[in-house]
Amino acid sequence: MVEISVLIPAKNEALNIRTCLDAVFSQSSACRFEVVLVDSGSTDGTPEIVSGYPVRLYRIAPEEFHHARTRNYLASLSLGKHLVYLNADAFPASSTWLTSLISNFSDSTVGAVYGRHLPKPDCSLERQMVLSTMYPDLRVVKEPNRKAELGYRYYHFSTVNAAIRKSVWESHPFPEQLKIYEDVGIAKAILDAGWKIVYDPTATVHHSDNHTSANLFKRYFDIGVVWRRLGMWDGATRSSVFHDGWRILRRKLTHGAAGASNGTKLGSLVDDAAKYAGLMLGKNEHLVPLRIKRKMSGVHFYE
Repeated sequence: MVEISVLIPAKNEALNIRTCLDAVFSQSSACRFEVVLVDSGSTDGTPEIVSGYPVRLYRIAPEEFHHARTRNYLASLSLGKHLVYLNADAFPASSTWLTSLISNFSDSTVGAVYGRHLPKPDCSLERQMVLSTMYPDLRVVKEPNRKAELGYRYYHFSTVNAAIRKSVWESHPFPEQLKIYEDVGIAKAILDAGWKIVYDPTATVHHSDNHTSANLFKRYFDIGVVWRRLGMWDGATRSSVFHDGWRILRRKLTHGAAGASNGTKLGSLVDDAAKYAGLMLGKNEHLVPLRIKRKMSGVHFYE
C-alpha cells in the first residue's frame, strides 16, 4: 500500500530533473512511496528523462498550468495518505529528507509540514538573506497562540518542499482563485481550521531562485495583494515585516554580508527598496488605478 505520494510539477527542467529524482529515489524511508509528475508542455526533453524513472507521468498543455489548480490535480492523482510536494528544481539534501517530513505527522493535530531551503551556490545576496530569515535552524510549530508572535511568518508555507495530510487537502484544497502564493492560501485555510503546521529544518532541500529588482517589485506587489485579499494585514504582520526588514538591512551592511563587495551590497539594497515599494503598493492596491496595477502585477491579477 502506498503511504506517501511525492508530487512534482515540472516544465523545461531537463537541467534539474535527474538530480531531483535521483535524490528522491535515494530516500531511506521505511514507508512505501510513489512519485507523480505533471509536465506542463516541456520542449527540452524533460518528459523523456522522466520516463527513465519509475514515475507516473502526466502531461497538460502549457496554457492549462495554474499554480493552485495543477497542485490540486496532482493531489487528485495520488494514492498516498500523505502528499509531498517538491519542485523539480529542488534537491533533497539527504536520504532522510522524506522521513523527516513525514515523521511530524505522528502528532495527529499536525495538518501540514514544510522544510528548509538552503541556497544553491549561485544564490544572490538578497535571496541568501531571505532564506536565512524564513528558514532558520529551529523547528517551529504554528498554532493559534503563536500567531501574534510569528507575525507574517505565521502563514508562511512553501510547496517547494512540503507535506500535507491528504484528508486535510480534501477539506482544504489549494484556493484556485489565487493565481500565485497558493501555498499561503492553503496554509491560512489549514491553520484557521484548527490544524497545526510544522516547519522542520531537518527536512532540507537545496533551492533558490534569483530575481532582478524589477521582478522583485512585481513579486512583492503580488504578495501585498494576496495578503490583503486573504485578510492578513494586521498589526502583527505590519510590525514583523518592518522588524525583519530592518534586521536584514543591518546584516547586509555589517558582518552578515562579509565577503560581499560594496557593489553586491548596493545592488541588494536596491532589491530591498524594490521589494518594499512593491509590497506597500500591493497592500494598498485599492488606491492604485487599474491601468497601473496591470503593469505592476507579475501574474496579471487584473486581466
